[in-house]
Amino acid sequence: QIYIMCASEHKGSDAAPIIEGLPPNRYVRALIVCSVAIGIAWLTTFMAAGSESPDDLFKVLSPVNNLYLTVFIAFVVNWIAFVPAAIYQTEKYFDLTGSITYFSCTLGSLLLGAAPLYDGDSWKFNTRAIVQSCMAFVWCIRLGQFLFSRIKKDSKDKRFDQIKINPPRFFGVWTIQGTWVTMTAICVFVTNSWGRANADKDLCVTDFIGYFVWLVGFTIEVVADGQKKAFAANPDNKGKWIDEGLWYYSRHPNYFGEITLWLGQFIASSATLVDSQWFCVISPLFVFFLLMKVSGVPMLESRGDEKWGSEPGYQLYKKNTHVLLILPKGKATNVDAPLMPAATAV
Repeated sequence: QIYIMCASEHKGSDAAPIIEGLPPNRYVRALIVCSVAIGIAWLTTFMAAGSESPDDLFKVLSPVNNLYLTVFIAFVVNWIAFVPAAIYQTEKYFDLTGSITYFSCTLGSLLLGAAPLYDGDSWKFNTRAIVQSCMAFVWCIRLGQFLFSRIKKDSKDKRFDQIKINPPRFFGVWTIQGTWVTMTAICVFVTNSWGRANADKDLCVTDFIGYFVWLVGFTIEVVADGQKKAFAANPDNKGKWIDEGLWYYSRHPNYFGEITLWLGQFIASSATLVDSQWFCVISPLFVFFLLMKVSGVPMLESRGDEKWGSEPGYQLYKKNTHVLLILPKGKATNVDAPLMPAATAV
């Protein structure tokens, strides 16, 4: 997402068609980007692996090996999907591939974590891992379907206009998606990878708090997305910003739901985390940073200001409506009043 935003703003000679050839420096830049992305994913995995013995790296189906293999799957899925996407210069399946990556990695880590060891031991599924995996499945299937239906309707994602015609840069975007999946869902992957080790640990209050927080976040995200889709489908609303339903109380309720549900996943995971596995807190923190500082709020804020920034009604909407939290409206009646925190657009 970070790379998409930066690359889509980079125009000029870099937007040349593939048939004109690609200067070597483009490959160098892509190599650097991919190396950094893979390095970040590896560091995240290394930190989240906990205090396992180095000898576990040489054991079949050890938890630490399961975790590394799960992250490897995240990149392989995206690299395979990149090939037809590059050939046909299309971004239509990018978000759908992201959801497939979440599903594949979650299922893979669940099965690896419960798989019989080479000595013929039996399968040991962890209730905690099954519940958190089902939460991840429901989320990624719902979001994947929503995003895919949206791009089918819009026919394109303009963020990719200058990226998909440049194979090295396009490859970098797909690689970064592997890192994005790793950092977002690392808490689920850790829970699943240590499934056998924690199979005898019963669910506790912390788990149920996490499930409740996830359910609240997921519900908010689904409702907010549905309200915005219905608003956009009404011809009477063409050219307007949405300020009804949850959007009346928050300028980005869908993002609030997304951040909240990953916080719930982390809370549920925390019941069995030890030592440096607490690095899994990077999951909700990363989602918050990505949406609030990089590819979510800033991009939509700029787009909204371009469309409605000069309209007093929109200025008042921004002043009276919190950027993220679902809160009662402010009472500003004049456009010179101070803005609610971190102004953005819907």
